[in-house]
Amino acid sequence: MGNSQSRHELEGVNRREQKGGVFWPILTLVLAVLLVWALFFKPGKEELTIVPEEPERFYAAERPAEEEPVPAPVVADPVVPLVTRVTKEADLQKLSKDIDLKIDFQAEEGGVASVERKKRGSYQANYTLNLILPKAAQTREEVSQANSKLMEILPGLEGMLESAKISPWYDQLYENKVTRMRKNLSRLDSLLTRHNFYDCQTMLNLTHAESGQRVFLLQAEMDVVSDGSDGDRLAEMPDEIVNSTHYQPFTSYSWPKLTDVPNPMVAGWRKRIGNADEELTAAGTTEARKQWLRERKNYLQRGIEDMERRSFLVADYDPFIVIPVNVITDREDAFAPNVGDYAAVIYGEKIYPAIVGDGGPTFKIGEASLRLAKEINSRASPYSRPVSDLTVTYVVFPRTGETPWRVPDYGFWKSRCSELLDSIGGLGEGYELHEWTDLFPKEESVEGRDRSPSGPADGGPE
Repeated sequence: MGNSQSRHELEGVNRREQKGGVFWPILTLVLAVLLVWALFFKPGKEELTIVPEEPERFYAAERPAEEEPVPAPVVADPVVPLVTRVTKEADLQKLSKDIDLKIDFQAEEGGVASVERKKRGSYQANYTLNLILPKAAQTREEVSQANSKLMEILPGLEGMLESAKISPWYDQLYENKVTRMRKNLSRLDSLLTRHNFYDCQTMLNLTHAESGQRVFLLQAEMDVVSDGSDGDRLAEMPDEIVNSTHYQPFTSYSWPKLTDVPNPMVAGWRKRIGNADEELTAAGTTEARKQWLRERKNYLQRGIEDMERRSFLVADYDPFIVIPVNVITDREDAFAPNVGDYAAVIYGEKIYPAIVGDGGPTFKIGEASLRLAKEINSRASPYSRPVSDLTVTYVVFPRTGETPWRVPDYGFWKSRCSELLDSIGGLGEGYELHEWTDLFPKEESVEGRDRSPSGPADGGPE
């Protein structure tokens, strides 16, 4: 019987010689039971971690709280717990906006299946969005991280940093971001991306000790704005822009129209009014839809009237920057930039004169016209930002805008920016302001017209 095979052994597999009798099989069985118990019935949680493609980011997010405490929330109201249902197929990693996903798994005993399958909470996932709020760069070393040449380009900046104050708009920006994230908490596809959440390095209020000149210093990335229209300088625009329902023909900076050449965007907006009229009279249009169409028509008509009497910056031709609308409309903060204020945009070793030309969303910052973006990076487009890192420095001179607002004069803009830079110590040796050229087409029919204002010279805000 020495060669007989147990019916519990696999055929064709020799049984290993067991030393110590039955001790090792019993020990193996005990260890297996303990392992199963640890995986499924152990109190607490065993974390299963999804590591993103760039693990160095994940490690920073995994740092224990006692090593790097999370700053106090900037929004006082507590998060209201949400219960939501996933109603369509979704890939969490595709929707995660570069969020580091930490997944916990826990199973515990409950009632019978017929009860548990009907009970809310038996089969659920708990989701918490954790954010680390960044501090504003303030010291010489921190500000220089954006550009190692910055102190050479602006020698007077180092002395101004000694008394620098963090702008209250910095905290407001991140408070607005957090508010938006809370609002879209249950929709991962609508959350700000990691890139757009951390889009601002600092906002500082600076004052030159001798001249008293105020400066609003912003360090951020650079996104692209492609809005604006002006029939006086650009009588024709591509059909895809004229007929676009997304292109905005307006900018915050505007001035009275100088010629009788129509704004090219008017034709497209009149066409949209005609389409709305057709839909209003069509059978089957709901009352709710009709109300929306009427409101839309009113908006389009008001826009046409504005384009018929005023001109605007054109992002593809004019160099300007965008500041959040809540900042540019503030009249109490002496450091808050307003529309028309002069600015020097510094990237690498280049300094570009510009103005504050438009207002943007209150939850993001770092945006410039397509003309300025292309000068910095020729590959920039409405769909491709010129600078993704927080390496652009915007030096804005509050309350320096001209009154009334006028048609852009790039030579004058450069001269004013040069004077203002001189008032804070000037540019370092070997550095100079960029000189913009006028790229607008020169049409004889437009050049020969009277370019005096067609209305009151009230180019300021209305």
